[in-house]
Amino acid sequence: MSLGTKNRQRRNADLCKEHLRREYAAQAALVEEFILEIEGPEESADLAAWAQFTDNKRSDAEMLERVGERYSQWLG
Repeated sequence: MSLGTKNRQRRNADLCKEHLRREYAAQAALVEEFILEIEGPEESADLAAWAQFTDNKRSDAEMLERVGERYSQWLG
């Protein structure tokens, strides 16, 4: 895997996690549980798991919207 791909994966993961933590700050424990469910434990985190929220246009706004929708579905 190229360095550019890894950097993009880390950037997407960081954007998604930051968005969730900011938008749902009142539900911090649940957000952290959701993040753990998406990428796994910190020592073996799979940042590529966040790619499920991206698309070919690489629109950050759409990616964050999808993350928010998935989190809302996850809450039930």
